[in-house]
Amino acid sequence: MHLIDKSVGFMGSTAIVGNTIPVAVGLGLSLKLKKEDGLSCVFFGDGAIEEGAFYESINYAVVHTLPVLFICENNLYSVYSGLTVRQPQGRKIYEMVDAMGIQTDHGYGNNVEEVQKKVSNAKDKIFGGQGPQFIEFNTFRWREHCGPNYDNDIGYRSEAEYLEWKDKDPLKDININLSKEQLDIETKNITNEIDDAFSYADDSDFPDYEDFKTAFHLNVI
Repeated sequence: MHLIDKSVGFMGSTAIVGNTIPVAVGLGLSLKLKKEDGLSCVFFGDGAIEEGAFYESINYAVVHTLPVLFICENNLYSVYSGLTVRQPQGRKIYEMVDAMGIQTDHGYGNNVEEVQKKVSNAKDKIFGGQGPQFIEFNTFRWREHCGPNYDNDIGYRSEAEYLEWKDKDPLKDININLSKEQLDIETKNITNEIDDAFSYADDSDFPDYEDFKTAFHLNVI
């Protein structure tokens, strides 16, 4: 969960709900102050909308016209609580956020091509000087809140709802102009890449104390 890779622009994540949102705004502010190209993009669920940090972050980004793209993956649940017990009936998140002065959009998160189009459009608006953008994508969480298992048996959502969304797997509907042979080759290449990464991690020596200090910028007295 606590990953970071600056080489590809991934600046990290935390376990606290909504905590990466103000971090993304800080990165957007840094880009603006340094007059650097690029934008800061942050992903979060519908549960993060209920955190105060979200509203503070949206407001600050709008006031200072920061290059930040906010993407809400609305999967209908926050841990074990559905939207119906957390938010007023009929509320649309993107409409509520629009009232804060930020341009918003919404779409179907299980349609890969639609997601690509809307994200590209939001990016163009940011680079065109129209300020931060917010997109809400509707989707669904298949597995449990935190972990690899399924939890449809504990009563907070039905098996029927899960099966309905499972049938909407975006990989099944994406329009890929590849033959079965090409798909098999790509699948094999990706699987090999994953296996190589695991092997590299398993075979690598455990870092020594000096490497640890350098990685985390520790100053031990």
